[in-house]
Amino acid sequence: MTFWTEFLSSQGATLAEGCVADFGDVSAELTAAATQTVLADLSQYGLIGLSGEDAQTFLHGQITNDLRGLSENAAVFAGYLSAKGRMLANFLVMKRAADVLVMLPETLREPIQKRLAMFILRSKVKARDAGGEWLRLGVNGPAAAETLTQALGYALPEGLMSMAHGEQTFVLRLGEQRFDVFVRPEAAVDLWQALAGDCRPVGAPAWDWLMVQAGIPMVLPQTQDHFVPQMANMEILGGVSFNKGCYPGQEIVARSQYLGKVKRRLFLAHVDTDALPGEELYSSELPDQSAGHIANAAPAPGGGYDVLAVVHSSCVEAGEVRLKARDGARLAFRPLPYPVS
Repeated sequence: MTFWTEFLSSQGATLAEGCVADFGDVSAELTAAATQTVLADLSQYGLIGLSGEDAQTFLHGQITNDLRGLSENAAVFAGYLSAKGRMLANFLVMKRAADVLVMLPETLREPIQKRLAMFILRSKVKARDAGGEWLRLGVNGPAAAETLTQALGYALPEGLMSMAHGEQTFVLRLGEQRFDVFVRPEAAVDLWQALAGDCRPVGAPAWDWLMVQAGIPMVLPQTQDHFVPQMANMEILGGVSFNKGCYPGQEIVARSQYLGKVKRRLFLAHVDTDALPGEELYSSELPDQSAGHIANAAPAPGGGYDVLAVVHSSCVEAGEVRLKARDGARLAFRPLPYPVS
C-alpha cells in the first residue's frame, strides 16, 4: 500500500521489495530485539482471505490441522502439503467474523492462493488477497503486553495462540511477550505512532531473528517441498492433528508418526558466516549425502547468523555439521525453547 510505505519511510524505514529492511541501524535493532520491546511492520507476511459458507470446512480438508473448532478466540498453526507429504507452505489460520484468514510469507501468498482455488470446485468458497484489508504489525519484549493494552484499549488474550478483537484491530498472542497485531489501514498510522512511543521500531531481519529464536519454522520458496511436517517440528508446535479426516499427504504424515522415529528434526544453531534458506548441510556422519538444509536464517546480534536447520539427528549428536560444503563453516547447536523427542 503506497500510503503505508510512504508513512514508514517518513518514520525512517529503509524499504526493500515492499518490506522494511531496517530503521537505519540493523545491528542496533538486532540488539534491541534481544533485550527491549520492539515494533515491526510485518509486510513480509501476506494474508489469504477465504469467505463463503464452506470456507472453514474447505480449508479443514486441505491442511494438517483440525479447523472444526476454529473460532475468533484462537488461531491454529498448520501445514499445506503435496501428495508426497512435504510442506508447500505452513501458516497461521485465524477467524475474523465470517472470514477465515491465512497468514504466510508474502512470497508464497499468490501461488498458494491459486493452488487452494484450484481445489474449491463446487464448494461455496472464494479465496482472495486480504493483505490490503489488514496491515500486520509485530510487538515483542518485556513491555509488549502493557504497551499494547494501552494502545488498543482492550484486554489482551491470555493463552498462547489466543486472540482478542476490537472494532478495527485484532491481536494474536504468539508467546509470553510476542504478539501479532492486525489493523485496518485507516487506523494503522495512529496505532503505529501510539506503539512507537514505547517500542523501538525494527526491520524485518530483527523480527525474523525473534522467530528463529522461538524455533518456529516458516516454509519459503527455497524450501518448498523439502520437509515432512515432523522434520520441521510441526507436530510439537501443535500444527498437526492425528485425529482428523483426510487431507493431501496425510498417509505420509501418519506413517512418519507411527512407523518409527523421525530421523531428521528442526534444530537451532549459530554459524559464523552468512546463511540462506535452502542451503545444504554436510556431516562426516553421512559421507554420501547431505545431512540437511537451512530452513530459516537471520543475522544474529554480535555477528554471524542464527538458523533453524533440518538436520539428521545423528549428525547433530556427533556435533559435526557444516554449511554448504564438508569443509564449510561449522554449526554450533543451541537448545530450542521447547523439548524435541
